[in-house]
Amino acid sequence: MKQSVVTEERFSSGLIYSDYIAGIKVNKEQFENNYHIFTLTTEETDFFRKAAGIPGGVARILVLGEDWCPDVVRGMPVIARIAEAASIDLKVFPRDQHLDIINEFLNQGQFMSVPTVVLYTKDLRVIGVWHERPKIADKERARIEGEVKAQMVDAGEQEIRAAVRERMSAMNQAFQRATVGEIRELLAAKLGM
Repeated sequence: MKQSVVTEERFSSGLIYSDYIAGIKVNKEQFENNYHIFTLTTEETDFFRKAAGIPGGVARILVLGEDWCPDVVRGMPVIARIAEAASIDLKVFPRDQHLDIINEFLNQGQFMSVPTVVLYTKDLRVIGVWHERPKIADKERARIEGEVKAQMVDAGEQEIRAAVRERMSAMNQAFQRATVGEIRELLAAKLGM
């Protein structure tokens, strides 16, 4: 098996969530809003605490992201809440400054998707990897894009993208809930919970 570029030293060099937010250049207000409006349910909190507390459970999370990406703006605050609720060590790495890490965890073996969330044991064994956005967001995006194109037949590509982005952002909370659900499913399957 190939040696990971994420060593103990490398993981430790990542940013804590608050330092990442303090240093971002765009979307800071949206990050903060998404963080403040999102909370885990008691059942979700209990699940993640259990997943962190069992032998070989999730003890560390690495997130690769970029502040310009809507999926990161929506998803990273959710990951921060999960880590806080279960006392999991979370480190954030800007993707474009850590290409060797993203290349180790490519989405479908070829895409540098963000966010990329890597769930580790205490000794940095990979439990699982989650990419980009929940599956329901992809389905909704396709549906919304079809509607927008039908309604805005004379619009240019930029106008269509803006309209799709606006309608997608209205569904942020549903996508955040779905993110939690998918990460729970991943952990439940990998940890036998």
